[in-house]
Amino acid sequence: MPHLSERGLLIEERRRRICELLRAEGRVTVGGLSARFGTSQVTIRADLSTLESAGALTRTHGGALSVPEADQPLNVKQLQHRAEKLRIAADAAGLIRDGETIILDSGTTTAEIARRIRTLKLKSVNVITNALNIAALLIDVPSVRLIIPGGILRRESNSLFGPMAEAALDTLQANRVYLGADGVDPQLGVMTPHLAEAELNAKMIAISRQVVVVADSSKFARRNISLIARIEQLHMLITDHAAPADAVELLRQRGVEVRLV
Repeated sequence: MPHLSERGLLIEERRRRICELLRAEGRVTVGGLSARFGTSQVTIRADLSTLESAGALTRTHGGALSVPEADQPLNVKQLQHRAEKLRIAADAAGLIRDGETIILDSGTTTAEIARRIRTLKLKSVNVITNALNIAALLIDVPSVRLIIPGGILRRESNSLFGPMAEAALDTLQANRVYLGADGVDPQLGVMTPHLAEAELNAKMIAISRQVVVVADSSKFARRNISLIARIEQLHMLITDHAAPADAVELLRQRGVEVRLV
């Protein structure tokens, strides 16, 4: 029997649920998905082919395997934990005041902050970003003065990095930096698997008065190769209510303001 709540889903909703199942279980089968969603195996195979083309999974005989989240392209990541990211972004954008200079790191949650900025009634705000997709979201907003450092393009994240980007940041100062994260460890700090981007993040932190991490609860307890920021460098973490209570308490004990949304 199909799951009653999952029958008749729109194509994009069904594909999002397939991605969620893959993250939770690691693999799916065509037969299992067909039964779950009450649709034909032909339709499910088409879904899996589309998702594989987008980089969301790896096809196998009769099903599919998950792809590590850090290796997934931005257009796939933005569908994951979307409701949580929207709430986090709304809270983060609420911190912005007229006349401020902020930095938006690359990432799906920071991109949602950019979308929220489009709706804010601000007279003037300076936005520094190394993410081309974020710049594109703000390019036509009259109240935003957009500052984009140069650098080498990393296509997976639509972001610029490298010595040129770091040198550009050396000449700037910001009220606040919003950092995304691939991993949050309450003992160590905020992490990413990308060494070059971690170096640029360190520069963003150095020129900012306030460091705000925006990360949904799925990022907790993940460890990656590169440390973006140590706990003592963080001022605020905005996450969702599913964040582990012990991790939240430890962060607060260490002086980080944790906002649950």
